[in-house]
Amino acid sequence: MFAIPLGEDAAELRPLEPWHAEEYFAHIDRSRAHIGRYIGLADAAADPSAARAFLQSYAEKLAADRGRIYGIWLEGTLVGGVLFRTFDAAQGTCEVGCWLEESATGRGLITRALRHLIDWAVDVRGVHRVEWHADSANAASLKTAARLGLSRDAVLRSSFVRHGERRDAEVWSVLAPEWRAHRETLARG
Repeated sequence: MFAIPLGEDAAELRPLEPWHAEEYFAHIDRSRAHIGRYIGLADAAADPSAARAFLQSYAEKLAADRGRIYGIWLEGTLVGGVLFRTFDAAQGTCEVGCWLEESATGRGLITRALRHLIDWAVDVRGVHRVEWHADSANAASLKTAARLGLSRDAVLRSSFVRHGERRDAEVWSVLAPEWRAHRETLARG
């Protein structure tokens, strides 16, 4: 197994696999209300068995080259993650996503982890378009998308229901040439 250091704060990005189900469930359970405000991830891990099934679905996506999921460990504790919710190499498109416990916010972990994912998608797999879908009310998610150099493509008005309420979703994206230019700008400081 590999681990990618995410900085000097003892944070690592690692594959999140079915054998992590108990740890993943404990992580989701610690921050269920925070994580569940804007995304259904907490609902997909209602108990350890459901958590295992969710991680197994991503193992199957990985085997089919249709998606991947990674955990973010901070000082040895799983605190969040990033994923390719969809991945279509033939079309050169993917959708990235993320989640994080409230206790780990404000450290740049998601931004650093997603930079690795987008770099890999663009540079290794030849993906041309990376998408990000987010609840319009999720200000932190939208700020992260902007920080990563993504552009808002659309607002899908009243496109889904969360906690019994109709919500708007935003679609953001970055194209490979834009990502490369943005990455160079970030590197220059």
